[in-house]
Amino acid sequence: MNEGIVVKQTPTPNTRATLRRDFEQLGVQPGMVIIMHSAMSKLGWTAGGPIPVIQAIMDVLTPTGTVVMPSHSSDNSDPAHWQNPPIPQDWWQIVYDEWPAFDPATTPTRQMGIIAETFRRWPGVMRSYHPTGSFAAWGQRAEWITAEHQLDAQFGERSPLARIYDLDGQVLLLGVVHGNNTSLHLAEHRSNYWGKVSEKQGSAILVNGERRWIAYDMLAYDADDFEQCGADYETSIGYIPGKVGQAEARLISQRGVVDFGVRWLEKNRLPQASA
Repeated sequence: MNEGIVVKQTPTPNTRATLRRDFEQLGVQPGMVIIMHSAMSKLGWTAGGPIPVIQAIMDVLTPTGTVVMPSHSSDNSDPAHWQNPPIPQDWWQIVYDEWPAFDPATTPTRQMGIIAETFRRWPGVMRSYHPTGSFAAWGQRAEWITAEHQLDAQFGERSPLARIYDLDGQVLLLGVVHGNNTSLHLAEHRSNYWGKVSEKQGSAILVNGERRWIAYDMLAYDADDFEQCGADYETSIGYIPGKVGQAEARLISQRGVVDFGVRWLEKNRLPQASA
C-alpha cells in the first residue's frame, strides 16, 4: 500500500510503547511461543517502520519467550512449478545450474513482508535450514525450533511448525487472515484428505560445501481453502479478533487450529461434482 494512503488512514502513529500495549491487550504474555504472520501496511503508520513492531513483541515476550516468523524463499525451487510469474522453459536449465545455494545468513525472503525480512536479519535470530520453507526464530526455544528442518518435510513433522505444536505455541495473525496461516500446512500433513499427493521439487543447497541442485519429494500444498477453515475454527470457539495499531489481529492456539484443520480438511476436501 502507498505510504501516503497509510498516513491518511492513521489517526495516531504507532510507537514501540503503543504496540507493546496492544500486544498485551491482545493476550501476548511473557514466555509464550508465538509464530507471527504480519502485514506492515495494515498496522497504520509506525514511527520507525518494522523495527518497533519487532521490538514491541520481544518486549512483551521477554527472552523467556520465543517469536517465530516465516522466512520462506520460494524462488529457490523448481521453475517447472513457477506460476507467479512463470519463466520460459528454455531458461529452466540456467536456474538448475546457476541459482545460488540457500544460505540462512544471506538468502532473502520472498513475499514475506518487511517485518519478516527485517526480523530474519535481527541480531540473535536463528534460521532453519530449508531452501524454500525456512523459519526464523528469536528467544529461549529458538535453537530447538529451528534445528533439523527436514528437506522433504517443509511444513511437516520435522519442521519448526511441528516443534511449535509440541510447545503448545500460539499463532499471531497481524493484519493478515488464515490464508497466511502457515500452521495449517501442518494440518495438511496430518490429514488424510481426498487428492493428497506429493510432487517432485528441487532446490540449490550446499552439500559438503559445494553448491548442488538437489531433487526431492514434497507434499503438494494448497492454501486456497485455509481462510474458510480458519474462519470456521474461530466460529467454533467463539473467537473475536482484537486490534494492534490499525490492524485486525488474532492470537489463537496453534494446536487448536491445527487439530481442527485436520478434521476440517478431511471433511471438506472432496472430489468436485461433475457438471
